[in-house]
Amino acid sequence: MDLAEPVATYYRALDEGAYESLRTALSPAFVQHRPDRTFEGRDSFVRFMREERPRTDTTHTVEAVYRNGTETAVRGQVVTDDDKVLVRFVDVFEVADGEITALRTYTR
Repeated sequence: MDLAEPVATYYRALDEGAYESLRTALSPAFVQHRPDRTFEGRDSFVRFMREERPRTDTTHTVEAVYRNGTETAVRGQVVTDDDKVLVRFVDVFEVADGEITALRTYTR
């Protein structure tokens, strides 16, 4: 799938544990809404991913990408290193000036 930067950087950074790259992909005012919580601010999100994320032995598999203006929606799944699907997701990114400003995550 053809993912535009910074969305491609977002997934690559999560999968590789490259938290400084993750930080550069996000706006300082970044907000993520997901079913279990909301992160307000780039620093709180990056800190959670680096220090509190329950599983780091995962990869994001992208199945489809949809674009509409400043929004990019990505449908995929999070897979463990032993090929177990942990969650299926749709991420809807808002991007401005080359940075992710907001992300709404839907899971099943």
